[in-house]
Amino acid sequence: MRRIKMAKTTISSIIFQLVSVLSCFVLPRLILESFGSEVNGLVDSITQFLRVISFLELGVGAVVQSALYEPLAYGNNERISSILVSAGKFFQKIAYALLAYIAVLIIIYPKLANQSFDDLFTRSLIVIIGISSFSQYYLGIVDKLLLNADQRGYIQYNSQSVTIVINTIASCVLIYFGASIHFVKLATSLIYVARPIVVRYYVNKHYSIDRKIKYEGEPIKQKWNGMAQHVASVVLDGTDQIVLTIFAGLSAVSVYSVYYNVAHNIKQAFISVLAGIQPVIGELWAKQEIKKLTDIFGLVEWVIHTGVTFVFGCTLTLIVPFVQVYTKGITDADYYQPVFAFLLTTAQAWHCLRLPYSYMIRASGHFKETQINYIVAAALNVTVSVISVRRYGLAGVAAGTLAAMFYHTIWMTWYNSRNLIKWPVKNVVKQFGADILAVLTGCVLGRHISMGGLSYYAWAVMALKAALMWGVIICVINFILYRDRINALVKLVRK
Repeated sequence: MRRIKMAKTTISSIIFQLVSVLSCFVLPRLILESFGSEVNGLVDSITQFLRVISFLELGVGAVVQSALYEPLAYGNNERISSILVSAGKFFQKIAYALLAYIAVLIIIYPKLANQSFDDLFTRSLIVIIGISSFSQYYLGIVDKLLLNADQRGYIQYNSQSVTIVINTIASCVLIYFGASIHFVKLATSLIYVARPIVVRYYVNKHYSIDRKIKYEGEPIKQKWNGMAQHVASVVLDGTDQIVLTIFAGLSAVSVYSVYYNVAHNIKQAFISVLAGIQPVIGELWAKQEIKKLTDIFGLVEWVIHTGVTFVFGCTLTLIVPFVQVYTKGITDADYYQPVFAFLLTTAQAWHCLRLPYSYMIRASGHFKETQINYIVAAALNVTVSVISVRRYGLAGVAAGTLAAMFYHTIWMTWYNSRNLIKWPVKNVVKQFGADILAVLTGCVLGRHISMGGLSYYAWAVMALKAALMWGVIICVINFILYRDRINALVKLVRK
């Protein structure tokens, strides 16, 4: 049953990621063609302003999911209900804060934004876009966390995929028939409101949740100890563009965004493949099945490291040629940035390399014990980026992210080995040694792979060659060093 749940969650997560990417290609293009760049920019700007409220979540979501592993493992419905009710009260407060924030935006946004629309046009659009955000905080988050913790994340992934498809089709039809941007975004908000309602119906049907339960004391231990992790995550993902905006200008931000979108989407696609792993680790830790947990952790660590080496090895070879094709004909900024591309891709790779150790920390609920690590990583990122950006520009901010990710990963491996499943450091050293050997070999041989022309077809041919080269290198190294892992993976896939 555990394998079936993990397989369902993994497959549904991949489908969700693909659907999201396709929608992100289709809708912005239609909005640009039908309403113009200024309207498209206004919609994006309002959406970004509304996302600021996510700071108030303060990492509570991760702590709630961690707190649910043990009562779910032992079927303690009373404790599950207490945790969900407590979490629900917290997120409802965020929903009310969001309403207040929307009210403030309605007043000040038209004065802040450099836009040519009348105030009523802009303010009504703020209200419409804010509807779905409010529904997610008021109704949807706690049910999503419960499903993720119970290895049923595929329910919410499937619901998200369906609503994205329905929204894309509905928006395309409305735009085709000449509907206004307000009507299009209102349809989007109403469709997205349906998602938490469907998930709530599923949870009420399949779980014995008492949403009126009375409890004494706080049922969510370490409720505020996820704050450092949450803030650090926001800083690590969002600092670079802010630093570039202040110190390097908008042209640098444009170049950064093109490379970042490629590397970030590859990272997200890689993470989506692993969506079902953390709940499994959380259940095994809650039951203290340490022997089985250790065996699974060893396989997970190897799979993640091997996958990261292949995926981001190919990215190192292909990202600059891809951007050259993507930006063909654009001459107002220099998009040929090989050093920056190398540093940014390596930073995203380190982000993924830390996943097995991050899974263990979250599954075990060690938020308070590890929060200093997250604070140091965030401070390191900002400090190095600000110091380096003036002299090295794009490469400087990427170096800041890489330094933070490198420190973060090494610290997590040490903490995991010393405090959680006592994973031997020699195993970690061997694994990183295999990664470094593969990357050095691939970078040397990759210099002989080039693009035959400046076109997507030429890039696709180059991509096939790069994938074959990196695949052969990784297979040879792992056949020599990790033949037992290969056999274990084959057996698992067969099952």
